[in-house]
Amino acid sequence: MNTAPRLSILVPAYNAQQHLDATLRSVLEQMGPDHELVVIDDGSTDATSEVARRLQAAYPALATRLIRQDNAGLATTRNRLLDAAAGEYILFLDADDLVLPGTLAELDAIIAAHRPDVIACDFNDWHPHNMRRTRRMERGYPAATLLTDREAILRTFFMDRQCYAWANVMRREIYARQPAPLYPPGRTFEDITVTPQLIADCASLVRLARPCFDYRQHPGSMKRGLSHKWCTDFAQAVLHTRRHFETLPVSAALRLHIDAATVHYYIVILKRTYEMPWREGRAARADVRALLLQNLFNPLETVLDAMAGEVLDSHDRRADRRAASQMRKLLAGNPGFVLGKLVARKIKVWQRKAAA
Repeated sequence: MNTAPRLSILVPAYNAQQHLDATLRSVLEQMGPDHELVVIDDGSTDATSEVARRLQAAYPALATRLIRQDNAGLATTRNRLLDAAAGEYILFLDADDLVLPGTLAELDAIIAAHRPDVIACDFNDWHPHNMRRTRRMERGYPAATLLTDREAILRTFFMDRQCYAWANVMRREIYARQPAPLYPPGRTFEDITVTPQLIADCASLVRLARPCFDYRQHPGSMKRGLSHKWCTDFAQAVLHTRRHFETLPVSAALRLHIDAATVHYYIVILKRTYEMPWREGRAARADVRALLLQNLFNPLETVLDAMAGEVLDSHDRRADRRAASQMRKLLAGNPGFVLGKLVARKIKVWQRKAAA
């Protein structure tokens, strides 16, 4: 008799005591016999393990495990969680986010009906301290439809650019087929490095077209940390995607979609360099510009023209046109644009510090 769980919920946790109780309760309150929850405490110095143990004791009938380890970083922790998982499908969950009610039951229903390689989930970009900023993030795929066109799956994926590990619930077999270690130890942006590679190995997809998670935004989030290394690590993660797809027999059209996604990513990086001290930001911009040209399959102007036109399978052409225009201004060092970015980003830095 096969007693393996259908779904493994995997939670990497480091100094997560503030939010971990709410995160784990959001899972435990909807778990059933076909689910398991695995938490790894990555060498926390706070009460992370105690919070997890207390909840284990409160839900003794459910399959839960707590693993403690010396601090190894998020990428290594994700790899160890995959080694520990027994479920047919994998759901990663950050230690400060919430699984919304009914999500596990709907994932179960999709698996039972379609058994896709991946389930793409809508979610809320959640600002609990300023709910007016909270917005639903919808994936570009049609709802409740089994998609089996790999090219279409990948084009939409790169137009969405939702690389979060938790936003894509996948068969464990997809993870197991990749070279080990899957998540590169010691690197940040490990999901941007790995998720496109995983999606490229998926032959079928279903979108769960309702918010499945509250993705918490707060000044202490990992993505708020900023340095020259943050910028180049982000760029190197995107470069991994280009190198991976270079080895695959993909169409010229898909390569153009990958390039458009790359431009969107690089705009995020270049904008954030204006939050840094001037000299550090200028050095980071120079390195990032050099990496951008390595990242593209096509000439940059070809990509920007495609983004400004009607070539891409885009569900937000206005955003693509705006991104193309911003990239041209950023690379040209347009004085008015640069000054505006300097002022705007400095204001954001002040706002984050005030909210912290």
